[in-house]
Formats: sequence, structure tokens, C-alpha cells
Amino acid sequence: MILAVESSCDESALALFDPAVGLVGEWIHSQMEVHQDYGGVVPDIATREHLRTFAPMLTRVQAEHDLNRVTRIAVTCGPGLAGCLAIGVAAAKALCVALETELVGANHLRGHAWSPFIPVHAEAPAGFDARLAELLPHLGLIVSGGNTLLCKIDAQRTISVLSSTRDDAAGEALDKGAKLMGLAYPGGPLVEKLARSGDSAAFNFPRGIGRKADLDFSFSGLKTALRYQLEKMSPEEIETAKADLCASYQQAVIDALVRKTESAVRTDAFRSVGLSGGVANNASLRRALSESMQRRQLPLLAAEPKHTGDNAGMIAFAAWVDPGVQPSSPAQLEIAPGAPLA
Repeated sequence: MILAVESSCDESALALFDPAVGLVGEWIHSQMEVHQDYGGVVPDIATREHLRTFAPMLTRVQAEHDLNRVTRIAVTCGPGLAGCLAIGVAAAKALCVALETELVGANHLRGHAWSPFIPVHAEAPAGFDARLAELLPHLGLIVSGGNTLLCKIDAQRTISVLSSTRDDAAGEALDKGAKLMGLAYPGGPLVEKLARSGDSAAFNFPRGIGRKADLDFSFSGLKTALRYQLEKMSPEEIETAKADLCASYQQAVIDALVRKTESAVRTDAFRSVGLSGGVANNASLRRALSESMQRRQLPLLAAEPKHTGDNAGMIAFAAWVDPGVQPSSPAQLEIAPGAPLA
């Protein structure tokens, strides 16, 4: 049994994973309401909230499950906010000593990379290794507020980065675009909501780097184009066209993500494609990428909505499935706020 701790940003999360069954328990405390008045995550407040919530959450886990069955503690050690990571790592070290278990530090992005495979394992835990072998090599698209990248998981379960963003992440671009249009935080979901009633062809926004051979993403030009468009419009015109602005802006982000993924698919004999990260919860993106992969007869493995944001379930799963996650002593394990995927 693996007990995972996640505190990379503004979610305090715990999860229990049994390889023979799957995830048997997940607990999460969101700080979204706390940070809304500030228009974004405030690191000091996020750290304080982790301090306040982890102890009650652990008490609840102990009441519901026998922690004596736990043989490994997994904790996110990076990337993320330093203060937030430190709270989670300190909690994991204390649990490791108290329960006399093995301790491993997990990379948050590797958790996202493996999260699309959680439902695959849940379908048939006993046959997971054989099913995984059929799906590798795998192309993963990780899209969140802080990261946008394409990665490969090869037949040996080794992860390598194929491309990343040169500036803003997709989620960051959506949030910043929402702020320019006067929408509240977090802006991405509000853009998606308004886009449902808008015309995605009403405004022509750039799609990032157009060269097919270049797999990198870029969203800063899109944000600038939106600002220039808004400067041409009166407040009344912006309000009237807000749904169309959101639809067009969101579509530009989706097109860039799908097109780069399509280009990456052509670079190797991939057997599956994954979609994960907070922005992966966007229904329009999931639909567009699913349709694209269907045309290429490739299965799309999309992370379940509850595993797209920051969560401990994916950390527990990665601590079991990823050979890159190695044991560490409490004295050696340190936080790595700027850790890359690979």
C-alpha cells in the first residue's frame, strides 16, 4: 500500500494506492476560495493553509484505513512553490518515521504524465503490465497553468521531454486572457463557460509557432493579440462580444495544442496518446484531441477530471509504476521547486 502526499501549490491532498486494487482512498482540500480575492495563488497563504489542513486530513485517513498496511510513503518534492512543497515533504518524513516505511520523492509532472494510465490500471489491475506494454511508446500532452509540454514514455517506462513552451503555459495564457477581459480568478474555467455560447471564428487570433517541424509551444503572442484587440473596443463592445472573444481565444489555444500533438505523433511509432494537467479538464480540448487521434486510429488516454488538477492519486500511482521514482532516506530527501520533468 502506498500513501501519497501532494502540496505543490494550493491543494492539500492525500491518497492511498493498493497495486492489487487501485486507488482505495483520495482526500483533497482546495484553497481556491481563499485565493480568489487576490486574483491568484499567494504563496504565503497557501503554505499557511497546508499547515492548517494536513493534520485533520491525516486524522480522517487514519480513522478510515489501517495505515499499518502502508509500505511506502510518496511525496511531491517538485516542481512547485517552495514553502508548499516543504510542508508536504515534512509531513511525509514524519509519516515515514512513524510508520517505519520506505520514503520516495515524486516529480509532480511525472505524476501528470502517468495519470492517464490510472483508469487503465483500474479496469484490470492484474493485467496492467501486459496492457501497458501494448500502449507504449506513449506520447503525452501535459497542459496546466504552469507547464505545457509533450513527452514520450518508451517501452522501458523511461520518460523524455520532446517539447515545451517557450513562454507562457496554456493554462497561464487562458487565465491571463481572462483577466484582460475582466473575468475573475481562476479565469480558464470562466473562459470555457462563456465560450460555449460564442463564435470561435469571430476573431482571428494567432496559433503560436506555425512550423510543423518545431514542436515547441508559444502563447505570449496570443495574449498580446488579445490585448491589442481589446484596446480597439469600447467597454460596451467588449461586454457584447465577450462570448465570441472567449470562444475565439480558447480555440486558438486548443488549435495550437492539437496541431503540435499531431506533429509529434508523426515523429515516432506511438501506440497511444495521453492528455493530462489542469487544462485537460477543458471539454473542448478533450473533444478536439479525441477526434484528431480517432482519425489517426490512436487511442487517446485522457486523465479523469479528478486527476487533471493537483492531486495525490497520480503521485501514488507514479510512485508504483514509474521506475524513475527511487527510495530516499528522510535525511536525503529535499524539495526541488524548479525540477524539470526529466
